[in-house]
Amino acid sequence: MIDRIGRYRIIRQIGQGGMGVVYEALDERLQRPVAIKTILPAANSLMRDRFLREARAAAAVSHPHICQLFEIGEHEGDPFLAMELLQGEALSTRIERDPLPAADAIPIALGILSALDALHQRGIIHRDLKPSNVFLTPHGVKLLDFGLARPLTLETDSTFMTMPGVLIGTPRYMSPEQARGREVDARTDLFAAGAVLYEMLSGRHAFAGDNPVDVLNAVLNQQPPALVGSLTVLDLDNVIQRALAKAPADRYQSSEEMASDLRACLTRGDIGSRAVARATTRLVVLPFKILRPDPSIDFLADSLPEAITVSLSSLESLVVRSSLTGARLGASGADLSAVAAQANVDAVVIGSLLHAGDQLRVNVQLVEVLSGTVLWSHAQQVPLHDLFSVQDSICSAVVKALALPVSSREQRLLRHDVPANPEAYANYLQANRLSVSSSQWGHALDLYRRAVEADPLYAPAWARLGRCLRVIGKYSLEAGAERYLEESETAFKRAFELNPELSLTHNLYTNAEVETGRALPAVVRLLGRLKEKSSDPELYAGLVHACRYLGLLEASLAADHRAKRLDPSIRTSVAHSYYMNGEFQKAMEMDVEQPPYVTILSLLAIGRANDALAICRTVKASLALNAHLAAIVDSIAAGVEQRFEEGRAAVERLLAFRAFSDPEGFYYWAHASATLRDGEMAIRLLGRAVDTGMHCVRALETNPLFDSLRSDARFSDLVARARAAQKAGERGFADADGYRLLGIR
Repeated sequence: MIDRIGRYRIIRQIGQGGMGVVYEALDERLQRPVAIKTILPAANSLMRDRFLREARAAAAVSHPHICQLFEIGEHEGDPFLAMELLQGEALSTRIERDPLPAADAIPIALGILSALDALHQRGIIHRDLKPSNVFLTPHGVKLLDFGLARPLTLETDSTFMTMPGVLIGTPRYMSPEQARGREVDARTDLFAAGAVLYEMLSGRHAFAGDNPVDVLNAVLNQQPPALVGSLTVLDLDNVIQRALAKAPADRYQSSEEMASDLRACLTRGDIGSRAVARATTRLVVLPFKILRPDPSIDFLADSLPEAITVSLSSLESLVVRSSLTGARLGASGADLSAVAAQANVDAVVIGSLLHAGDQLRVNVQLVEVLSGTVLWSHAQQVPLHDLFSVQDSICSAVVKALALPVSSREQRLLRHDVPANPEAYANYLQANRLSVSSSQWGHALDLYRRAVEADPLYAPAWARLGRCLRVIGKYSLEAGAERYLEESETAFKRAFELNPELSLTHNLYTNAEVETGRALPAVVRLLGRLKEKSSDPELYAGLVHACRYLGLLEASLAADHRAKRLDPSIRTSVAHSYYMNGEFQKAMEMDVEQPPYVTILSLLAIGRANDALAICRTVKASLALNAHLAAIVDSIAAGVEQRFEEGRAAVERLLAFRAFSDPEGFYYWAHASATLRDGEMAIRLLGRAVDTGMHCVRALETNPLFDSLRSDARFSDLVARARAAQKAGERGFADADGYRLLGIR
């Protein structure tokens, strides 16, 4: 080892990398310790340029969170840097031991952002922020290694150069634009800051992968698992989510803006807790394979995975993709790696069923998709009448195999809703499958009734019964259909009594509330649940729906964004929210319903009536519509073709649904009347919508389909009533902490 470089006496080597060596040394002139950074003699011109660029960047900024440069010199023809000697450890070393509590991670992140702000103010971007380039000293954070730093304007830096086909930076912390080799600015450093903060809190990389290609694919196309643990962790997750937005325009626009939100997290009441955040594990349960076709057990292929999904959804640290997602992926026949990519999950439950006599043989595996490792495999044979024991054993094994942290409360919830009657459970599972089709609602209702009669303490069956009764009552043309809605309320009440924390009940009851003018209680209830389980995508999906009724369109869209971060394939009603916000193109892009009602109305709103008519004709010819949907499509088609009498007759058919009470439905019926040039009926229906709970002022004021009504004093009056109710909804939303929980600034 050399003993001297210039006036610096070398004490020891403290580091070595691909470009050079770092020594601890003594400045004999000033009698102070320093770090000497050298470059290897064999370094090429690009490496030397990077070395000198680091020196210029470090010298350009004097800041307490940036490692200070004392001198750039030359020794035996090679440049060296004399820098501040730091005591402490790299952030990467600290993270390897344990994740950091929020109370420790936030000040470190603020120090990093302060250093970045100083660089950005001088027109410099770092481009290689990562935990190993952040040093923790007894006096705070120090930012290191400016070898990839560059001026924001390329023309001002003649030494800056890249190599074609070579990535500049570290893949795990690259922004999408950096990974694509595009122009970058300060926001690329903020993306890296978000990834570093995520890693501090969770102890795992924001973007996983065994090789650079997989990592870059995650950076470009995926979101990291949500963080859970406390309300402050939820706040931090919202900050990280914004910092890691794929489009620079959606990110924080400055270091100070991000730092401001982090400082707000420090004021939260639970920040003093030493508990750390947890990254959720993402799981999907695929339909089970029936090894020998058998009509008596075919329903179990979908129903048993659905029951497992509902049970596991009670755990905050586990995000379980919906059973609809599982069914769709299972039907695609894709291999597990493709399933994992499509569903963005960490693990998959797969299984098979074989019926022999009165016995059912069940084979189940839990597979970690990134490595392909089978974490748990089990085969058991049970009597056909003892199906619920299969669900219970699978759920317990998944929790154990994934080493999930389970609180005593969650353990109680996991075992709370175990069916006590095998026959009742079989009826419940079969009814679940039938209830997805309107033509089978009656049969499903009979099976749900049998289930709760045989097992009156099984809360999921009461919740599903409530939903089935609600949709039958809502769309029934028979006299006295109101009794279904009354019985639905009774069923939901019973489900809540048996288990007040069952997410299934909370999710299904949301529609019942908003359709009977109780959108604000629904929003307050769902927000309350989020404080207990912020990782449940279905709760956010419920808020997409309920917030729209209150006119809280920003909140509705934010809830959709959060739901899809947790489960990219979840179905929400966000197309309606975009429609009511006047974003008609976006509404059509998000419309997944059949018939595509929002698309039809959006086409009318932007003047493409013929295209709307073509869809109406296709829908009538290809879909078996129930009476309600058929009447809506008929009324719109008649309006476009100026068959006004026929169209008004279709609206009269809608009015025949006496038990129908959905305010949003009345709002859409008014659209049909407006296309039929029946202003009187449109005003009546809009008034009914507002008075029964649709308070979205923007949907009334900006939709061009209502232009012919705006001069009517009655229209102005109903808009005023909606505005007063919307204001009350905004106050209730704020009082329930809605802005914080949905990450709305």
